[in-house]
This record gives sequence, structure tokens and C-alpha cells, in this order.
Amino acid sequence: MNPLQSLSAEGTSIWLDDLSRERLHSDSPTSLANLISSHSVVGVTTNPSIFQQAITQSDLYAPAIAQHRGKSPEDAITALTSEDVRNACDILQPIFLASGGKDGRVSIEVDPRLAHDTQRTVLQAHELWNSIDRPNLMIKVPATLAGLPAITSLISAGISVNVTLIFSAKRYAEVLEAYITGLQHRVNLGEPIGHIHSVASFFISRVDSAVDPLLEAIGTPEALALRGVAAIANAKVAYEIFESSINSPTWVGLARQGAHPQRPLWASTGVKNPAYNKTRYVVELVAPHTVNTMPEATLLSVGETGEPRGNTMSGTFAEAHAQLTALAQLGVDLPAILTELERDGVAKFEASWNELISVVAAQL
Repeated sequence: MNPLQSLSAEGTSIWLDDLSRERLHSDSPTSLANLISSHSVVGVTTNPSIFQQAITQSDLYAPAIAQHRGKSPEDAITALTSEDVRNACDILQPIFLASGGKDGRVSIEVDPRLAHDTQRTVLQAHELWNSIDRPNLMIKVPATLAGLPAITSLISAGISVNVTLIFSAKRYAEVLEAYITGLQHRVNLGEPIGHIHSVASFFISRVDSAVDPLLEAIGTPEALALRGVAAIANAKVAYEIFESSINSPTWVGLARQGAHPQRPLWASTGVKNPAYNKTRYVVELVAPHTVNTMPEATLLSVGETGEPRGNTMSGTFAEAHAQLTALAQLGVDLPAILTELERDGVAKFEASWNELISVVAAQL
């Protein structure tokens, strides 16, 4: 059993955090079809930055862009990205069927400029759901304050959701509540819930990238010893909340009605610090009912050099809380950092989207 198969056996689904027309249609070793067979990939996530890079760095989109002349750049982009996502859904459909809908999923994000507009987020999510028209689609909604009621509304409507840009355990708990409330609304309407799946994308590496420089500035042995700790400890606290949630009476009742747990999805798992092992944000976050979405480089590194150690999360919660307490005692204001990371995450996706609009507009 190779490292990626070992992760899968422990209950961590492996998704690819990338999509492009080249990856869909080429026969290279890193095409989507080949990564499914060779690297245990069972799902795909996308975001505005991924599509910005895919469309601006490839000539494969030029003929399709030309076909959309007369449309707005936004409509052309939606058509291009929807086609890629629809094709990826078709490639992954056998996995979707074999897993009972748990995996074989492809995510597409609503326009990041709508991150603080609940009604328009819901409207565009419905439009994407209906136009792409694949049961294994997931609509990505940011975990902003405006995103929370949108999650509830979409789940209540029977739409599977990938909640993105989650940085704090507090916000993660609110996301879980939004999901559960949506399921309850649907049950109260007498509608089925067994086909609905959701993941909560909890961002990892950006936390260490923000905290580590502060620890280096403090410079004490205690501070330096905590470098590379914040991101994983933060994720473990979130997973503790997940475990508590699926054992609650409320959840047990929903599960009897066919509800599926909203799985934590570890995102931003590419290592930014060259001093860290390239696989640390994968092998340190292995547990049942989780997903790890990896950029290609991380996926290949895990396949080549990963050393899974089984479930690395259960039983580690007390240590994680102690580490976060130690950070606070050093003056690291993690809640404020995580709030800023959410704002920055939305801004980065907006910037990528605006850059993509400019590039496509120039070709229309």
C-alpha cells in the first residue's frame, strides 16, 4: 500500500486542488484521469486563482473565448469554467456513484465579489447548480458572515456546498451550525436529505505563514519552539468540534433521516516554508471523515515521500489546546490574525477574478 492509499484507508479522501483544460484533455502523467488511477485522487477543488492561472497561462482557451464574443467577460468566464467543471464531474462520476456521493465531487466557487452579499451569492449558486447540471457538483461559498445564511439557504434547497475560506474554529462551528440548520429546514419541509453532501474547507498553511514571523520577532527559545505549530493545532481544535458535533443528539437524529456529516476539508496544504517537510500538512492531519485537497506538487510529494502514521488527530486535542494557549501567553493574538486572514483570502480571490476579467475582456 503506497502512502496515498494509506491515507485513503484511514478515512482521508484525496482531492486535487487544481483544474485546467490541459489537465482534462491531455494524456500526461498529471492529467486528471491519470492522477485518479495513479495517485488515489477522488475529487477536485477549484477557486478563482486556479482558473485565473489556467486561462491566462494556456492557449487552449483562446478558441472558446472567441466563441463568446458579444458576451460580457463575466458571462464568458462562467461559460469557460462551467465547461471545465462539467467535464471534470463526468470524469469523476464513477467515483461519485461508487462512493454513494461522498467523493467524486468537483467544486466551483461563486463570484468572490459577492462574498459579503447573501442574496446574490444564493442567486448565483442556483444559477451555477442549474447550468452545470451535475449531481456531483459542489458550490463553493465563502465562510463570511454573509456566507453563513447563504449556506443554510442552499442546503435547504438541496444543493451540495463546499464552504471555503474558514480559518478559525469559532467560524468553523458557525459553518457547522449553518449546515445543520439547512438540513433541519429541509426535513421540516418533508424533503429528502440523503443526497446532500458538504465539506468545510479549513485553511492550513496560511496560518503558519502569518504566525511564524511573529514568533521569530519575539525570538525567545519558547517562541521559536512554537514555529510551525499554530496551523496544525488550529485544525485539530476544529476537528475536535467536528467529532463532538457528529456525536450530538441533534446530529444523531438527522443521521437517522439520511444526513451525511459535513466533512472537514483541509485546504491550503501546500507548504510555504522551505524549512518544513513538504508533506507535513497532509500526514499530520489524517483522521476519519476528512478530505485533504492538495496542489499537484504536494500530491506528488506525498506519493513519493509521505510517511503516513495512521490517524494523527484523535487523542491530540489537549496538546493542541496547550499549544494555542502557549501562543496566546507569548502575545500572539491568533483570533485577530485569523480574522485578517479571512479578509485577505477574500481579497486575493477578488484580485484573481478581476485579473481574469481583464484578460478575457481583451480577447472578446
